[in-house]
Amino acid sequence: MLRIRGTVGDLPVDLTVEMDESDWARLGAQLGVPVQESQPVSESAARPVASRNDAVWDIAQDLLRKAGQMSGPDLLGQLEGLAGSTAAGKRLMVRMRHSANVKVESHGDAPVYHWIE
Repeated sequence: MLRIRGTVGDLPVDLTVEMDESDWARLGAQLGVPVQESQPVSESAARPVASRNDAVWDIAQDLLRKAGQMSGPDLLGQLEGLAGSTAAGKRLMVRMRHSANVKVESHGDAPVYHWIE
C-alpha cells in the first residue's frame, strides 16, 4: 500500500494506492532500481512482507540518491508518502540515518540528509 499526502494548489490530498509485487517492480524499474528475481512460491510465501519492505527501502534510497541532499522534514514527507504512514516513514528515516551511504548534518532547526557514494 502506498499513501500520498499533500496538497494540489489549496486542496488537501490524501490518497491510498494498493500495489502488488508487479506494481512495485514497475515502479522500481521507472526509478532505476534493479528488479530482483522472483523466488519460488515456498520461499516467497514465508517472507512476503520483507520483499515489499526491501522494495520500499530501495526506492527510499534512490529518492535521496537522486536528490543528493534533502532536509529532514522534506525527506520525512516523501518517506511517509512512500511508506504509507507516518510511523513507517519515521522507521525509514531511522534506517536512512544509520545507512553507510547517508551523512546527516545539523543545520539550524532541521537536519540535512546527504547521499554519499
